[in-house]
Amino acid sequence: MHDSGATPNGTETTPQTGRRNICIVMNSGSGKKDTSQIPDRIAAAFGRTDVSYRLDIVKSGTDIADTAQRAVEEGFSTIVAAGGDGTICAVASVVRNSGRKMGIIPLGTFNYFARSLDIPVEVEDAVDVIVGGSERHVPIATINDRVFLNNSSLGAYPEILKNREEIYARWGRSRVAAYWSVFKTLVMLRRPLKLQIVTQGETRDVTTPLVFAVNNAFQLEQIGLAGREEVAQGKLVLFIAPNSGRLGMLRHALALIAGNATQDRNFEIMAADHIRIETRRGARMVACDGERTRMKSPFELQVHPRELSVTVPNARREGVR
Repeated sequence: MHDSGATPNGTETTPQTGRRNICIVMNSGSGKKDTSQIPDRIAAAFGRTDVSYRLDIVKSGTDIADTAQRAVEEGFSTIVAAGGDGTICAVASVVRNSGRKMGIIPLGTFNYFARSLDIPVEVEDAVDVIVGGSERHVPIATINDRVFLNNSSLGAYPEILKNREEIYARWGRSRVAAYWSVFKTLVMLRRPLKLQIVTQGETRDVTTPLVFAVNNAFQLEQIGLAGREEVAQGKLVLFIAPNSGRLGMLRHALALIAGNATQDRNFEIMAADHIRIETRRGARMVACDGERTRMKSPFELQVHPRELSVTVPNARREGVR
């Protein structure tokens, strides 16, 4: 029996009886396609099983973490993030160290975290993994205690995200729109950052328009950058763009898009499990897995092994993510 209603924060809830309690937190604004049919597809997929679930449809991204937290407090054993990398990151920030598992239904544009674990992008196949997959502990990273699963950055990239959302609102979500936001931002690039970076007791002063830290070997491979071995060793990989002006940054961006960026020529690379970054300005915009937030300097980046339990395909219980 299905019964639809509304929760206090505006989410829609669909409970179903069965063998196990799973709460799905779905961001209706995720992805480049219409998500109106996703709830029916989820219902049909779970209908083939005897597994219980509840679907909470969140209309505002700011409500994702609160909805996931309520599900944890209500005793659900698995909290599923149905959305893009930002949605998954928000749910992960709640599920970490909670004793609960996280499941994933990828609905985003890039889906780097899900793809790094071989979680299928089709709703029905993703539900099969949630129901019959294996539990895997994966490392997460934080910047000033805010979780990120793929990457975090300062400088040009937070501005790219701002432009990207404006372009998405006008033209819809797509990879082409995402790449156009990069071009638009870099053409209008202002002064670079002056940073002090501390890793393993060594301090360096750098001037750069962009630094980004990556915690996902799959994403590094997708954008043509080194660092897989460092991620496998439990380290963050920090990329520092050279201070080469607008035209230089455009060349570096095109190299990333084409998948042929290289160390030394396009980026300097550093790796450590703990990185400290200080800026002259007290607060700056920071991007974490596609979401922007303002943070105060210094920025403490750190890897936390085994803090998040995720249901993955049985063949992906181990290996570098």
